Amino acid sequence: MKMLRFRSPSIRSLDQETLCTIRLLDDSEISCSIQRDTKGQFLLDHVCNHYNLLEKDYFGIRYVDPEKQRHWLDPSKPVVRQMKAQQPYMMCFRVKFYPNEPMKIKEELTRYLLYLQLKRDVYHGRLLCPFADAAYLGACIIQGELGDYDPDEHPSDYIRDFKLFPKQSLKLERKIIEIHKNELRGQSAALAELNMVQRAHTLETYGVDPHPCKDFTGSTAFLGFTATGFVVFQGNKRIHLLKWADVSKLKFEGKTFYVIGIQKEKKLVLTFHTSTPAACKHLWKCGVENQAFYKCAKSSQIKTVSSSNIFFKGSRYRYSGRVAKEVIEASSKIQRDPPTVRRAQFGQSRSYNSLSHKNLIMNMEPLVPALPSTNEYEETATDNGRSPLEQNVLAEIEHKQKA
Repeated sequence: MKMLRFRSPSIRSLDQETLCTIRLLDDSEISCSIQRDTKGQFLLDHVCNHYNLLEKDYFGIRYVDPEKQRHWLDPSKPVVRQMKAQQPYMMCFRVKFYPNEPMKIKEELTRYLLYLQLKRDVYHGRLLCPFADAAYLGACIIQGELGDYDPDEHPSDYIRDFKLFPKQSLKLERKIIEIHKNELRGQSAALAELNMVQRAHTLETYGVDPHPCKDFTGSTAFLGFTATGFVVFQGNKRIHLLKWADVSKLKFEGKTFYVIGIQKEKKLVLTFHTSTPAACKHLWKCGVENQAFYKCAKSSQIKTVSSSNIFFKGSRYRYSGRVAKEVIEASSKIQRDPPTVRRAQFGQSRSYNSLSHKNLIMNMEPLVPALPSTNEYEETATDNGRSPLEQNVLAEIEHKQKA
């Protein structure tokens, strides 16, 4: 009898290294080499070590496959098995889970990285802003980048140097200048960034990474997941919010995604159609991870879930990281001297019009920006009442300004 012989991989193939380049939130890049069995966690740790970042659970690394489908890199699996693209590998470091309570972030460095992500969300139309909010966010960004308004240094059209929004009217630019001149004077970059994050957190699309699809009528809709629950947008309007406590199951079959839950004591089944089975599976995995992160009190409560009603049919997946409550608790125990925050200088973080940057969002159809609209032109009062935790963070920032 003839025996089958399986060729074992050569020593060279086992030790062969692959170059990975990771684009950071300010569009700078870092690289490292990995081997065939290097897991995704190694790359995430590599970036966090580069920043000296401890509050790392909010972040992830994403990549785009040759079919233009986006994925989050699984920390528990080898990188090479996940990547289908030609070497060298190109990936992006991004916020994966947006903090539900940004003021409970312990370190300024973490808040700065969240700020950079939100600045990207504003620019790409993912963070929808009524006129007054858009102007305030824009002014905070300008204050963080330039500092106080100086009539000798800033000509009348200085805002035009900043491409902040997908639709940036002259009216909006004038309002940004007005707020920058009069409301934000004296604020350090850290305080301006904190105020920007705080205002962004109040918007309906905060943390929404919109997945384009069709609803049962064939109309275009955008699905997303937040700390609160599952959301559906059509145009600029949120038409569904199903809180995580009311979501009983997420599943998919082929290109069809189902959200099963309870609303007003009645069973609810929402059906959506994605462009490809891969897009549908990515949507499902994002939902499973977000539900586990925000809903569970402990990571030990997380269970393996199936994409089908029958457990042994379809895809199975289990989120393996810490959950939001554990992350906040760990943050409160950080005792070290805070690391230095190295902010990108004016012009370095705004290569938005480069071709390479556009390639990063190939599979991303942004939400239609809701600005600027004349009927939304109204002033919004700044919150004066702050929690003790907010006061502590602000006191820390003010102390650094005086030091």
